[in-house]
Amino acid sequence: MLNPYEQRMKYRDNTESGTTSGVCDGYLQTNMITLPSEYAFEFLLFCQRNPKACPLVEVLEAGQVTPRVADADIRRDLPKYRVYKDGKLVDEPLDLMEYWQDDFVTFLLGCSFTFERALNEAGIGLLHQQMNKVVPMYQTSIPCESAGRFQGNMVVSMRALKKHEIAEAEKITAEYPLAHGAPVHIGNPEEIWIEDLHNPDYGEYTPFDEDERVPVFWPCGVTPQYVGLNVKPRIMITHAPGHMLITDRPE
Repeated sequence: MLNPYEQRMKYRDNTESGTTSGVCDGYLQTNMITLPSEYAFEFLLFCQRNPKACPLVEVLEAGQVTPRVADADIRRDLPKYRVYKDGKLVDEPLDLMEYWQDDFVTFLLGCSFTFERALNEAGIGLLHQQMNKVVPMYQTSIPCESAGRFQGNMVVSMRALKKHEIAEAEKITAEYPLAHGAPVHIGNPEEIWIEDLHNPDYGEYTPFDEDERVPVFWPCGVTPQYVGLNVKPRIMITHAPGHMLITDRPE
């Protein structure tokens, strides 16, 4: 297995661009959202008020591209990005060199991929890894606390677990507050307004036997992407769902 720096160089060279789930196990992975500085304070406040959905790992100053948590260039060292303008997705590039601006402020937020190694070590199999899919993510009715222009509901990631695994998974993931912590909902998805598990809003559906497994939902770092689209900033850049920054920081 490559170390985080070596893996990031694969992304920088555009020789790999797949999901980072299960890649460089043992190291913290982060979501990324980049905004013009005029939105930075309100978004920082939104993260502070919603730590389960937006566990703040680091904030880079305006124009800065090298974080403290990784010997990386955030413009080039994620496998895939998304670029939104005025609330609309306009591109999904492999680097940001074409779009970078000196007034950009970047936020790195914890990711649930970080706790997946611990689940695997406990014998809890994860279907999206077994099927080589991007974990499914859904918009919900769970409200976030507003901050200025940033307001909306939580996005969650779903992992279908065997019934006897759920209590152990809750206990394990609660120990990872920078990776969203414990689940926010277990069981009936309609209770949080998810009408069709087969059609996630982000990622890919992972089929499972409903007699054997139960859907378990964790807060997701795609939440600020979803909420940010309500704001419709002139430009907003994020990681592509499932394609994180792999840091040098042990989990």
